[in-house]
Amino acid sequence: MNQHQTPEPSVPDIPHQDIIIIGAGISGIDAAYHLQKMRPGTRFAILEHKDDIGGTWHTHQFPGIRSDSDLYTFGFKWKPWTGVPIATGQEIISYLNEAVDEQGLRPHMRFSHSVLSASWSESAQIWTLSIQAAGDPEPHHMTCKFIWMCTGYYRHDQGFMPEYPGRARFDGPVIHPQHWPDDLEHAGKKIVVIGSGATAATLVPALAETAEHVTMLQRSPTYFFARPKVDEFGETLKALDLPKEQVHDIMRRKFLHDQKIIAQRSRTEPEALASDLIDGVKAYLGEDYDVKTHFTPSYRPWRQRIAMVPDGDLFMAIRSGKASVVTDHIESFTETGLSLRSGATLDADIIVSATGLVLNALGDIKFDLDGTDFEVENSLTHRGIMFSGLPNLAHVFGYLRSSWTLRADLVSD
Repeated sequence: MNQHQTPEPSVPDIPHQDIIIIGAGISGIDAAYHLQKMRPGTRFAILEHKDDIGGTWHTHQFPGIRSDSDLYTFGFKWKPWTGVPIATGQEIISYLNEAVDEQGLRPHMRFSHSVLSASWSESAQIWTLSIQAAGDPEPHHMTCKFIWMCTGYYRHDQGFMPEYPGRARFDGPVIHPQHWPDDLEHAGKKIVVIGSGATAATLVPALAETAEHVTMLQRSPTYFFARPKVDEFGETLKALDLPKEQVHDIMRRKFLHDQKIIAQRSRTEPEALASDLIDGVKAYLGEDYDVKTHFTPSYRPWRQRIAMVPDGDLFMAIRSGKASVVTDHIESFTETGLSLRSGATLDADIIVSATGLVLNALGDIKFDLDGTDFEVENSLTHRGIMFSGLPNLAHVFGYLRSSWTLRADLVSD
């Protein structure tokens, strides 16, 4: 049990709630905060299929796990962030636990509760949820007037693993970062990380600290933005002894402004922005490194997400010789590594498939409306929040802002 976690209440669950929040990650915690603040007295419960809070930060436990965006904008507006902008996974979990306990949200949470289905009754204007609690032989039911979906957009129990040719021939472990083994010994090993997104950029420098060598194998280059781990402007604000709420607000505005400028430049002057990003890589790797092959994407910036690299740690690992980049396609797995389309081979003791997520909708929960199955693929969605045909339900993909409101008539008696 997490040191912050209190035991499940000894009294039975209240069978009816005004609102049920599904998911206890960042979105679910934020939803509960705003609900408690804006509608005091509302009966609500938070159902989480994991055994603790955190969502993606509970799921991902691979070496070096960290945010790839700043915590001033990724975190809560109502809970000041006081650390460095890019945080480790453990720092984020600690921050979330502090937020939950400061706001008294933990008594509303039910862990190891998986929602199997949700059925809407038009005549009663009520949702009935079938819930499987860990250790219980049969599902139980809860009802509510409104469902707040905070389940994210991917399956936590299944990472995306391509059908690699010849994978069974490889003698070593093939790992997806979403399911990192606790007992994996990777020190002194030759490791190939397949992929070049934020996960690969995080894993490579972390593994390179102890591995014999780490190779990042990519089909095509990605844009990276190297910035200092410590923000000098933020440190200046802290030195002025300003209240932490003011420091957080100013830094939040600063990062939002910086992100807005980058997004605007990606549309108005994409070539200049691309040149600036690539020059940032050259500053770490030098003019002799083949930046054109390995770090010059074929698309303009922000057609895919730009991954942040704190203190240029990925490039420092490459510069030190502990890591390298290969831009090629996989022809087949072999007994000792990988055979590439170019004819080259890569030896490996461990292969990591940092190949992304398996997307889903509405947490893979089965919904029906008066007994008629709801088909997500035949519905429309408004900004990823409201699904046509699903009454009294909101779906949130990311963290909420404090301007979020809930219609009183949806939950009032």
